[in-house]
Amino acid sequence: MSRNRFAAMSVVTLSILLLLCGTVAAQSKVKGNIISRAGSHMTMKTSDGNSVVVVLNDSTDVQQIEGVFKARKKDMAMAALIPGLACEVQGTYNAQDQLVADWVRFTGEALEQAQSAQAAVHETAVQAAANQADLEKQNAALKEQQAAIDKQQQEIAANKAKIAANSARFGQLDDFYILDEVTVYFANGKVNVDPKYVPPILELAQKAKTYNGYNIQVKGYASAVGSAALNQELSEERAQNVTNILLQQANIPLTAMLAPGAMGESRQVGSDKTEAGQAENRRVVVRALLNKGIAGAELPLPETKK
Repeated sequence: MSRNRFAAMSVVTLSILLLLCGTVAAQSKVKGNIISRAGSHMTMKTSDGNSVVVVLNDSTDVQQIEGVFKARKKDMAMAALIPGLACEVQGTYNAQDQLVADWVRFTGEALEQAQSAQAAVHETAVQAAANQADLEKQNAALKEQQAAIDKQQQEIAANKAKIAANSARFGQLDDFYILDEVTVYFANGKVNVDPKYVPPILELAQKAKTYNGYNIQVKGYASAVGSAALNQELSEERAQNVTNILLQQANIPLTAMLAPGAMGESRQVGSDKTEAGQAENRRVVVRALLNKGIAGAELPLPETKK
């Protein structure tokens, strides 16, 4: 063999040896647990506490080691590489310092443990989602309740403002707001109600029915002309006749009627020295009342006549 040919063969042989040595030197193994997986990339936490990004490809061999002596191997799909799995990976590092896996090995016990951990994580996530849904539902209910309370407060404020306006117009008693008032006048010695007073009495009754917890008060009066006993009787009959209109024509229930008051000659509003004054005293005063204790819960009051 010529010297030149021998030299050429030596160079080729040396190159092959160097290439093989480089390949062997680049091979690496890591052991640890998979902490995350995203497609062809997974991150492992090694036994020494470092993190390694492992790259999987179509040629990566994934096997489960079986048997007491771990002599048998079972081909597995890459789907088995789940977070929490303890495994061993062999491969070479690329320019991005990622380990390109030639093969991945793990035991059946390690796979079962990882699957159990995944199931627990999933169950926890499902429960957390359910708890979050319940919390959001409760928050929505609280918001609705708060909105209802705010609306009620607004209605109460509007109600009080209108009650105050009505009270300024008609006045108020110790326990009641006076919402409306009608005065019925009578001829001397008469107790029958003039038909012209029936419409305003019925209107007052209808207005009173728009309030929850309303009452109707009827008080009859007489002038001081004549005997006090007769005037007492006249005031009582006048009050009763007006009450009958409220009960029979306006259909006001007895439970909403305050006991008719026969005031006789008391509380004269006009002078009995004149006919005009006497006419003012022969009267029945009808009032629609609203109890102050429940007025705050009422709907906004309807507009009253001016």
